Amino acid sequence: MPRIKHTEQDVALLARLMRAEAEGDGKLGMLMVGNVGVNRVAADCLDFTEINTIRDMVFQSPGGFEATQKGYFYQRARGMDKKLARKTIKGGRYHPASYSLWFFRPEGNCPAQWYGQWNAGRYKSHCFFASDSSVCPGVY
Repeated sequence: MPRIKHTEQDVALLARLMRAEAEGDGKLGMLMVGNVGVNRVAADCLDFTEINTIRDMVFQSPGGFEATQKGYFYQRARGMDKKLARKTIKGGRYHPASYSLWFFRPEGNCPAQWYGQWNAGRYKSHCFFASDSSVCPGVY
């Protein structure tokens, strides 16, 4: 059963976001970005109380993703990208992004906290940050 409601257009949007944000980190990196996106739709807490759909999440502003805000969200979703997006929508979780709501690419080491959220770990170029389960139970 899917973790969040979605359409085929939503799958393509999420796939495009995953590709734009993490193609350089490979399939697993893209899956982790997908985790963050799905978690934001499911969260209903913090910066995500008005995020109810994949479309809302992809185009959230302010506080959204660099890919959509800085203009590199232009590549179409390939079949492989859509397959990865479906895996995260269906509930696949990939550590350290399993319960994360944020990620970013630092120039150096990952900080212990980012905007008050704890570092869940790093995968290749991205650091992932998760909220406490008592703050955002919808993610868990």
